[in-house]
Amino acid sequence: MGRMTATPAPTPEPAPADRSATDRPKRVLLAAPRGYCAGVDRAVIAVEKALEQYGAPVYVRHEIVHNKYVVQTLERKGAIFVDQATEVPPGNIVMFSAHGVAPTVHEEARQGRLATIDATCPLVTKVHKEAVRYAKEDFDILLIGHEGHEEVIGTSGEAPDHIQLVDGPEDVAKVEVRDPSRVVWLSQTTLSVDETMETVDALKTKFPQLISPPSDDICYATQNRQIAIKELAGQAELVIVVGSKNSSNSIRMVEVAKQAGVPAAYLVDFASEIDESWLKGVTSVGLSSGASVPDVLVQEVLEWLAQRGYLDVELVKTADETLTFSLPKELRRDLRAEAAELVKE
Repeated sequence: MGRMTATPAPTPEPAPADRSATDRPKRVLLAAPRGYCAGVDRAVIAVEKALEQYGAPVYVRHEIVHNKYVVQTLERKGAIFVDQATEVPPGNIVMFSAHGVAPTVHEEARQGRLATIDATCPLVTKVHKEAVRYAKEDFDILLIGHEGHEEVIGTSGEAPDHIQLVDGPEDVAKVEVRDPSRVVWLSQTTLSVDETMETVDALKTKFPQLISPPSDDICYATQNRQIAIKELAGQAELVIVVGSKNSSNSIRMVEVAKQAGVPAAYLVDFASEIDESWLKGVTSVGLSSGASVPDVLVQEVLEWLAQRGYLDVELVKTADETLTFSLPKELRRDLRAEAAELVKE
């Protein structure tokens, strides 16, 4: 199987938009952009490159990205996914996932005599740096995010004595700070934009001097996919989002579709998970995918829908994405030799 790159598959030309509702055939409204973001593309290619350069096994701490298909494909190529760096035998290579890790994890890898590759998304790294900066300036940091998510754990680990997690607007009432004039909010990169701003508004009501981060923490791809989903939701009777159940940005897309008024919205990993009963009375299906989903899975859904009469595919484009990230610098070194030397120390 070839690389799971971010290059989208060819999409049919949009169909004419002047048909009446009565003679319009069954159609699919296909979101653009969708699927892989730059950070996911970088992380997946990093695993593939590491396997090519160093051979199997290459260990990966946690899922490299939150997608079942991607993880299973990389496992077949020789990647071994572990829960903790301490599970990796000394003298091996371990890669950190796109979601980022706390400084303690880097230390665990060093103590375990492991060569490391850091595939943290640069946009997550940006949030980590903001946390470190504001902690050094002795601010209280209110991190908006979901408890237990790997990205939140990693960011919190950068400044555990300064960070409080705020998991939605309902958490605001219990937030206490040392000095209301020295408070800043940061956020997990994969949240719902609307819900995050609702939380921020509640925090600003409680702490009028609350400082915002220098630039948006919610990543461009998350925002773009939510905008596209809102556009689909306004035209479709059903929205299908391809993505895994542990993918925060994919879950948020389903939530955004429902909040935008679509009658029904579902999250599926594969076309085989679609329930045909969802299609009853539906002439327009909106289709998109989360930021960690290779486009091959979307194409399979299109084929599944085509077999059931949804032959008319209209592209709904709301943004262009051109951002790319360079691969982790560690891939330019002989990590097998470095790992062997670490064992000798």
